[in-house]
Amino acid sequence: MPRTVTLFTGQWADLSLAELAPKAKEMGYDGLELACWGDHFDVQKALNEPDYIQKKWELLEAHGLTCHAISNHLVGQAVCDIIDERHAAILSPKIYGDGDPEGVRQRAAAEMIDTAKAARKFFDARPGGAPERVVVNGFTGSSIWHLLYSFPPVQPDQIERGFADFADRWTPILDAFDAVGVDFALEVHPTEIAFDIASAQRALDAVKGHKRFGFNYDPSHLGYQGVDYVKFIRDFSERIFHMHVKDAWWDHGNGDVGVFGGHTEFGDARRYWDFRSPGRGDIDFESIIVALNDIQYTGPLSIEWEDVRMDRIHGGTEACAFTRALDFAPSAVAFDAAFDKEKQ
Repeated sequence: MPRTVTLFTGQWADLSLAELAPKAKEMGYDGLELACWGDHFDVQKALNEPDYIQKKWELLEAHGLTCHAISNHLVGQAVCDIIDERHAAILSPKIYGDGDPEGVRQRAAAEMIDTAKAARKFFDARPGGAPERVVVNGFTGSSIWHLLYSFPPVQPDQIERGFADFADRWTPILDAFDAVGVDFALEVHPTEIAFDIASAQRALDAVKGHKRFGFNYDPSHLGYQGVDYVKFIRDFSERIFHMHVKDAWWDHGNGDVGVFGGHTEFGDARRYWDFRSPGRGDIDFESIIVALNDIQYTGPLSIEWEDVRMDRIHGGTEACAFTRALDFAPSAVAFDAAFDKEKQ
């Protein structure tokens, strides 16, 4: 059976959910992956306003849409980060507060715990019943991202302290997720504690293989780095809790800018890499679908649409059609079973 195709709403938060839902249906989507910013999903309202969740489901149902995951990347980012003025732009005044770094981190951690509770409450109210896996996608932040390039020379214990900090801050959060039966899926991504296969394994080890810690697989953040993004699926087959269909191209530009980006904006023609509408970049989605079938991933194919060069309605529509055409169910029989005389 084909997988559900959903649209991640994070890049559409300038539209209200009431505006976005009919557009998503017109573009061909089965559902939405709701971001916890804009007015798409408010954690505290979900926990404290009696009819908030019911109204969300009524709105989705009115447009023939469902939901399989919510995402709280922006708050999760602040749990481990070195906090500065950048975070004021992505956090609510309640979370950012006076900007005291440790206060921000503690409030962000508390909000992530509340996010798990809100997700459980939200999906328990889903028409037809909760999905088999209740997932919150997000970021973790990192206290050691700035040590990526080892000069001045980075000492091994500095990296160890970074992973220990991640474990100290996220293990209590993951325990709270476990208490309500919700999984956390880290989107492996530059600026996070895990940004490639090696660091993802190290993060998993740091939290002692916590059963609620897994990944929101997104190949677009791996390919341009030179990471084998299909191998990622196979290496973490039991930890792929959710996935994003997002494309990127690389080995483009005019040679002025390398993989680190040269402090240029997305869409700058000089860039070595950039995000593209699914099917227009260099990601091999055919191999990804085969690998997802091999590991028996049955979750949604959630499109995170981002392409500064393209109108987003055109791109979102095209991406949905591309993803539907790409997906296929695995075979239920061996290829040569038809030659078995007993089955003829």
